[in-house]
Amino acid sequence: MHMIMTTKKIIVLLACLMLVIFSQAQTITSPNNELTLSFHLTDEGTPQYSLTYKGKAVIKPSTLGIELTRGASFLNNFEITETKETETNTTWNPVWGEQKTIVNHYKELLITLNQPSENRTLLVRFRLFNDGLGFRYEFPKQDHLKYFVIKEEHTQFQLAGNHKIFWIPGDYDTNEYAYKTSKISEIAAIQKEGIEYISAQSPIETTSVQTPSMMKSEDGLYINIHEAALVNYPAMALEVDPETFAMKSHLTPDAVGNKGYMQTQTQTPWRTIIVSDDARDILASNLILNLNEPTDYQDTSWIKPMKYIGVWWEYFVAGKSTWAYGKENNVKLSDDFTKLTPNGKHGATTDHVKEYIDFAAENGIDGVLVEGWNIGWEDWIGNWKEEVFDFVTPYPDFDVQELKVYAASKGVQLIMHHETSASATNYERRLDRAFQFMADNGYHAVKTGYVGQIIPRGEHHDSQWMVNHYIHVAKRAADYKVMVNSHEAVRPTGLHRTYPNWIAQESARGTEFEAMQGLNPDHTTILPFTRLMGGPMDFTPGIFQTDLSYYGIGSTQRVNTTLAKQLAYYVTMYSPLQMAADIPDNYKRFSDAFQFIKDVAVDWDNTYILEAEPGDYITIARKAKGKDAWFVGAITDENERTATVDFSFLPEGEKFIATIYADAKDASFDKNSMAYTITKVVVTSKSELKQWIARSGGFAISIKAPTSKEELKGLKRIR
Repeated sequence: MHMIMTTKKIIVLLACLMLVIFSQAQTITSPNNELTLSFHLTDEGTPQYSLTYKGKAVIKPSTLGIELTRGASFLNNFEITETKETETNTTWNPVWGEQKTIVNHYKELLITLNQPSENRTLLVRFRLFNDGLGFRYEFPKQDHLKYFVIKEEHTQFQLAGNHKIFWIPGDYDTNEYAYKTSKISEIAAIQKEGIEYISAQSPIETTSVQTPSMMKSEDGLYINIHEAALVNYPAMALEVDPETFAMKSHLTPDAVGNKGYMQTQTQTPWRTIIVSDDARDILASNLILNLNEPTDYQDTSWIKPMKYIGVWWEYFVAGKSTWAYGKENNVKLSDDFTKLTPNGKHGATTDHVKEYIDFAAENGIDGVLVEGWNIGWEDWIGNWKEEVFDFVTPYPDFDVQELKVYAASKGVQLIMHHETSASATNYERRLDRAFQFMADNGYHAVKTGYVGQIIPRGEHHDSQWMVNHYIHVAKRAADYKVMVNSHEAVRPTGLHRTYPNWIAQESARGTEFEAMQGLNPDHTTILPFTRLMGGPMDFTPGIFQTDLSYYGIGSTQRVNTTLAKQLAYYVTMYSPLQMAADIPDNYKRFSDAFQFIKDVAVDWDNTYILEAEPGDYITIARKAKGKDAWFVGAITDENERTATVDFSFLPEGEKFIATIYADAKDASFDKNSMAYTITKVVVTSKSELKQWIARSGGFAISIKAPTSKEELKGLKRIR
């Protein structure tokens, strides 16, 4: 009897000892030992984590938890019942991307939490990479938790100071704000001064910013907060406390105010924190991609990066064409569109599209996007109509069959445009018929648009329902071997790894704003650190005619860059789908500069971040996939500067010809913006170039091996 009691006491003591051990901080370090993650429970059983980089605080102790609409929430009263540490070090090859091979190396800490009062289990999974942290909540199948509704997620990011931050205001429906740069403490006051008007906007009432959120601390740390693998969950913004410098997750609600409808077995997206004392490491990070699931597509051979032109920019600036065919208002899909009175300015005509096809064929451009080809454009904007487009019926002056044959004969691919008018319900009802129409007529890529207020009414562009809609479109498109380029959609979170046919997105303030409110000179020195962290952007660069008064339509607007900066975008603004966005006549006028757009690649073996400072400048070099060709792009903000290009990325012992497209010495974005020079020089892996850049200017370099020694004669060598 005495032995039995002793054994029981030992078991109890061991159990108590295990609880004590699990209650203490759990700590792991990154593979290179520069980052340290700590996790513990407070006295109230509330989960907290913290993160340091080289001994500096990145995230001070911050709470974790999820609040439910009914019943006890996942906020406190937890016990740690198990911890598990593992390490993964693998490589994988994306279908397309900035690198041919990506290293996926992290240490993982999996925490099992139990709420004894509710008999429920919650897992928190941390993955610590050399460049940052990813973590998520997981809800395993269990007897006492099956279905639940999220009221709010309470993930905190307690920052260590009043950092410099590059931000746009939190909004449920648009990402198209101009970026502001300030201290965290200044955000609230700036937002109180007023938020600019954007179509279909829904600003968050509390002081908040959107992710990816890019910051720089006073002691030189670069910190980026975002999310990865946004699936079956609303997008996250960050509420900001301007006094304590704490940020907290704020999820997009649905039409009745709920945030997410969940069923176990399930998990949230990953919350990501990328950190370094070198800004170049932020741009080089693959952490967000690595946290997404590999694709299960068996055949990806039909997914091909491409360059394209389009019947698009002329709608904004030329003043001679429109999306709509008719003059009438109050138009319905049931109407006979052949009876509309033509407005005389319709851009998507058979003959006009042939002109674009001819230009593409002559210049090696892969595709032609045509907007305004289909019925319904007359009066939908602002009317919140559900059935605006059917996605299969062309206007009377657009011959689908004739253009199919003509484009094929020229070796050019036509790109479909599906503007949904934000009526996702209408689009889903017609989706299969629309994709079948595309397949029947030789369209293998589609640009989708979601301009306006979302239908189902009350939903938002970033809500759980719409997040699932975008993924559904990408998956359904894959069944028809169609690539998707989505505009006005939720900002990307690396899902192009899982759905590689989701080849590009807009989801930010793009080139079209150069014809409206304009883009600040520092805009594209910020975007790679913010919007592009989650995935490539269809920024639509390549505007050569930067003074828009040229078109004689009364506009005094100008593109706030030099022409050379527009060329640099093809390297600094990564996308496997790159548009030459200007009208063909302007490329004919500047044919020598257009040569760079014709030459530049859209898929890469390697990327080298040479210089970077958010809001100021970026210099990037890339090697074309499967080719001995390299391209460099450098841009700056409103300040002129001299960039340094270190050519050590080139193979040793060989000579190469570098063609430099640069700002002329008297160029700047507001004066003489289209002045440029083109110079050829010889470079080796030991060369270093000092190149001046004008205000809001840039330069682009194409590098190739000479075909003969004769090509090198007379060219200056850069030492």
